[in-house]
Amino acid sequence: MEDKTTNFFRFEDLRIYTKALDYNRWLLKHLPQSTNDCERKVIESLCCSSMDIALNIVEGSSRNKTQFDQYLRVAKTAMKECLVYTEIAFNIGLIDTEDRQKSRDYITELMRMISALIISLQRSVHRQKERTFDEEFSQQALEYDSLDSQTSTLDDAEPQF
Repeated sequence: MEDKTTNFFRFEDLRIYTKALDYNRWLLKHLPQSTNDCERKVIESLCCSSMDIALNIVEGSSRNKTQFDQYLRVAKTAMKECLVYTEIAFNIGLIDTEDRQKSRDYITELMRMISALIISLQRSVHRQKERTFDEEFSQQALEYDSLDSQTSTLDDAEPQF
């Protein structure tokens, strides 16, 4: 039997969170030291956006499913920012073609994972809404049946004057 422990912080069990941290770690390792303010701004912005991916996943995971969906969408925006900063870093010579492609690969994988998670959450919310509607409908039907049986009992009763 496999011994699987669950973290106290449940977001740590999310593969998308781990992958976001992997991307951030890779960036910190592969981005060069800046030599001027422009390079420093690009590097800082890229690192901040990569951290925002993980931070939004963490924040959303502690919310309800609808809110989690919204935080994941914000994380997707941070991924798009990373893509833009990657291109800028490449264009000004901060990173080479290989690092540019590696960054794009990370972002693409993160985007696929987060999109799949969003779809899963939407399906779950939709099923929950259907279940809630079915439960409300069933409850109303029971109340109606109960009312109908009371009415029919009153109809059968002898009038009392």
